[in-house]
Amino acid sequence: MPLLVAGLNHRTAPIEMRERFAFAEAALPEALTRLRSGGLAEEAVIVSTCNRVEIYAWSAAEAASSLDGLRQFLADHGGGPSWVSQEVYGWSEPQSVEHLFRVVSGLDSMVLGETEVLGQVKKAYDIALRHRHTGWRLNKVFQRAFNVAKQIRTETFIQRGSVSVGSVAVDLAEKIFDALGGCSVLVLGAGDTSEKAARAFLSRGAREVVVANRTLARAELLASELGGRAVPFDRWSEVAEAVDILLSSTAASEYLVNTAGLESIMKRRQYRPLLMVDIAVPRNIDPAVSYLENVYLYNVDDLQAIADDCMQRRREELHHCETIIRDRAAALLADPRRHPWVSQARQQPLDSRV
Repeated sequence: MPLLVAGLNHRTAPIEMRERFAFAEAALPEALTRLRSGGLAEEAVIVSTCNRVEIYAWSAAEAASSLDGLRQFLADHGGGPSWVSQEVYGWSEPQSVEHLFRVVSGLDSMVLGETEVLGQVKKAYDIALRHRHTGWRLNKVFQRAFNVAKQIRTETFIQRGSVSVGSVAVDLAEKIFDALGGCSVLVLGAGDTSEKAARAFLSRGAREVVVANRTLARAELLASELGGRAVPFDRWSEVAEAVDILLSSTAASEYLVNTAGLESIMKRRQYRPLLMVDIAVPRNIDPAVSYLENVYLYNVDDLQAIADDCMQRRREELHHCETIIRDRAAALLADPRRHPWVSQARQQPLDSRV
């Protein structure tokens, strides 16, 4: 019988529904046990992320009835009414195989071409494998999927170029400073956007992050999480004399940084280059400061325009990626070793306790 997939994702269900269906990582082995002991699958992997909850399964039963059972399993897990099961999509081959290949390659993600989902699926598969809920059928298709993801990553441009505000800011910084290993970052504001952008800088090697926020306790909390340090908000201009990058995302209703104030700071810096990233709306930094020597200012629209351009280039790679997926899926499905007459000696035994 073919590979089956049943689930819901960011395209088919809002977060309010997805969070009800989500499986905690620690709960996956027990859920897989229930799935198999209930006769719904002989092999299974459950992938549960913020954007999707999917069951990949092999069953000796007829495909349509097996898919109905998988849908109902998810509906029961989500504690929803009976109609919820109809919101769960379900596919058999070849759609199921092509879907898995798209998922691990980042083609079914919110951010086209992102790579995080590959690691998430690998972890889900590893959990199922370690607890002996997979056999030769799912092992083969998942290993092939990971191989396809590698091929797409190396042979296409689907994952090239930054597509988030934070990652674009980091790319700009690397163009100005060559490398971020010796750079320090001052963050004005301690909200979610500031945190994500700061983490993007740290992930690429920034030396230090300093956080200034009107509520010092919040600044200290974020600084602790980032491995940096916090300063009182009224002292940010002193810190700005020594940093290389200033990132601002506060709720201020007027400019925190104006030309006269920054001119004074730049003099004390001896006009060393300063990258300023203003991702606040309304803006925190007067656009006129960009006329100062060695000041490089970008606002959220500038960064989004760059991200959009990168995303468009990724979309142009879709046809190439889809061709690879169709060809690799067809080759897998044509493999005679996947058919029922394959020797039982080739099969990996599953846990007989289930």
